[in-house]
Amino acid sequence: MTATELTIEGLPDGWTVRSPEPNDADDVVQLVADRRRAVGRDGSVDAPMLKRQLTGIGSWTRRQVLVFDEEGRLAAWLSVHDRAAGRTEIEPELRQDLTGARADQVAQCLFEAGERFAAAISKVRGLKSTLLDAHAYSVDERQQKWLAAAGYDHVRTWWHMSRPVFASEAGSLPSPRAGVTVRRVEKHDDGLPVAKDLQTVHQLLEESFQDHFSSYRESFPEFVMRLREDPGHRWDHWWLATIEQDGEQLPAGAVVSSVSPPDVDGVEGSYIDYIGVHRRARGHGVAKALLHTVIADAAERGRNRVGLEVDADSPTGADGLYTSLGWKTVYKTQSWHQHLDL
Repeated sequence: MTATELTIEGLPDGWTVRSPEPNDADDVVQLVADRRRAVGRDGSVDAPMLKRQLTGIGSWTRRQVLVFDEEGRLAAWLSVHDRAAGRTEIEPELRQDLTGARADQVAQCLFEAGERFAAAISKVRGLKSTLLDAHAYSVDERQQKWLAAAGYDHVRTWWHMSRPVFASEAGSLPSPRAGVTVRRVEKHDDGLPVAKDLQTVHQLLEESFQDHFSSYRESFPEFVMRLREDPGHRWDHWWLATIEQDGEQLPAGAVVSSVSPPDVDGVEGSYIDYIGVHRRARGHGVAKALLHTVIADAAERGRNRVGLEVDADSPTGADGLYTSLGWKTVYKTQSWHQHLDL
């Protein structure tokens, strides 16, 4: 970022901004941890993920600034994520002891700067508009107030669900229905995945989510790179499902999962980042087969849970399937959107 881009106008006197540096990581982790504790999510911070977003491989698609108060203490962090063409995530974090008019002032400055950064990103891409995408916990009235004041609309609610995993499930879950096959994406001898399989997964997910809320096109390179930014990413956590139709094995569905950080008991979990079933294969138990595959894999690895996120208004009624298989809602978040015309 240039010095001009780093400028955030309207901050209190004596406050400063600069780009993140590696030695800022612990302070930023604490900043995020304090906010999550305030909304009942104590202990939920993925420190390795945050550090990658701040200065690691996850930072290359982000424009970020740290804000320091007049005493030199970290007061806020703003990350503007160029997630895909036409979609920009705005992620502000403010210190919890900032309250009242001063907190409102700083929040307004962050959202205004976020809009400016998003506009710059979109112009580089040659776009005429972009969707500004921000989030809030359902119980975080402070963040919701700031979002509304900045011109965002609450457009969706998401249920974050978790299911316990038991060692006995490693080999006891039902097999897929006749005609349905689930396998891992193929690998080369050096352990890297076969590109054709990855492209099939991407295409399946793109087509599966066409009728879902806020669906948008994400290029294959952007899709793969974004998932690889996650410290929990593993190539052997990608699965493809096929279905036999007219004597052919056709792509039917896919699931991409990752490793969740250890919980309070020090045990890792699995997380379902994406699961999709093609229209031609719906009603054949493909989603259930993919879910059983992830559960069994987690059990084999000694993990104790599988997490996922689902649209509260999912057009496919996916939440009913998850509930029937043992998932329960742990907490809720909201999506807030604003369309930015350039």
